[in-house]
Amino acid sequence: MDIINELKHGKRRAIARAISIIENDDKAARALIKKIFKNSGKSITMGITGPAGAGKSSLIDKISLELKKRGYKPAVLAIDPTSHITGGAILGDRVRMTESTDSGTYIRSMASRGATGAISWSVRNSIRVLEYAGFDPIIIESVGAGQTEIEISKITDITVVVFNPNTGDNIQTIKAGLTEIGDIYLVNKSDLAGANQLFDAVREYIGMTEKNPTIMLTSTKSNKGISELTKKLEGLMSSKKKTKKIQEKSRLETELRDMVLNNVKIKVGTMLDSSSAYEKYLKKVQSKTLDPFEAADKITRLIK
Repeated sequence: MDIINELKHGKRRAIARAISIIENDDKAARALIKKIFKNSGKSITMGITGPAGAGKSSLIDKISLELKKRGYKPAVLAIDPTSHITGGAILGDRVRMTESTDSGTYIRSMASRGATGAISWSVRNSIRVLEYAGFDPIIIESVGAGQTEIEISKITDITVVVFNPNTGDNIQTIKAGLTEIGDIYLVNKSDLAGANQLFDAVREYIGMTEKNPTIMLTSTKSNKGISELTKKLEGLMSSKKKTKKIQEKSRLETELRDMVLNNVKIKVGTMLDSSSAYEKYLKKVQSKTLDPFEAADKITRLIK
């Protein structure tokens, strides 16, 4: 495959084409991953997540520039809300990452498509494409909504959670379950009113947890904390490299299990669509002559 050779040399058109294949063509994606899989799992991945409006894109722009100055070759995958009309990423222009784009950072938007399992499949394999093209670290910006944040944290080595003092429900967001996923928690836009109060709240709710994460104030407007954040990330990257192989084994086990369960689900769904026994028991449940638990047990025993 000519695309493989072009990927190896970091050709941008080949990278864009390969990620489009991952997103849109299952058969071609399988063939592509088969060629590059042996060389995957070496780059450090960072998940940057948090509520909409927290300033994640601008922050990533600054971090990418700082990492490049330190000799790294970062790339960014931005998971955006899906357009209900086109199915594409509605923030695809990445207008807030202009500086790092101009300096050579590779940035790609991917539509969330509303399915967390699909996110993890496409992101995992897009990471492999970027690794093969020589990028390290690879930064994932998540849509910042519910389960997506948790899922992204499971496939990245470092997770940074970003909050914004302008968002009124931040304290509720903190209580809602972001307390365990972050290695670093940032109160961004720290030049705004309420930043110090939010910083204290984050420290109170999260700072004393077992993970003992770093909590910082940052501002992309004034560059406050950006250099210190990058140094902290650099230290985490160094320590995560040492445990990367063990982490990779665990992730591959999870990935394989998920894929097998998904294959079984599809297979069983196809069987049920053409099963007369399923139709018979369904009618009994619908007529209330059989409860769904008993019906499900009977149908399951028929599956071989």
